[in-house]
Amino acid sequence: QVRLVEYGGGSVQAGGSLRLSCSASENTYRRDCMGWFRQSPGKERERIATLYLGSRITTYTDSVKGRFTISQDNDQSTLFLQMDSLRPDDTGMYLCAAGVLLPRDGRCQYNKWGQGTQVTVSS
Repeated sequence: QVRLVEYGGGSVQAGGSLRLSCSASENTYRRDCMGWFRQSPGKERERIATLYLGSRITTYTDSVKGRFTISQDNDQSTLFLQMDSLRPDDTGMYLCAAGVLLPRDGRCQYNKWGQGTQVTVSS
């Protein structure tokens, strides 16, 4: 059973930066896409960023465009989320996930999840 583990969360003041990392217990499992999600109190889980591993295309939710960057190291063992210009509404539990592409429409279907790392941004 593959486990995803996130690192790098913490507390930071508004305007600051954090870099999150996500490592897998092993790298032989199939995945076509990986992403970061945010779970904030009282809100639904929100997809923040996706990296399509074949094309290297990245997508972001509007609220983080220009501030967050999703990337992966060269041997594809670690997923990163660079978060700059952080705001209080970025506060939440950040989870990484891995998935496969749906044949009918090419969307990413996430099927493996980490436990999350907490990010708290104070004003």
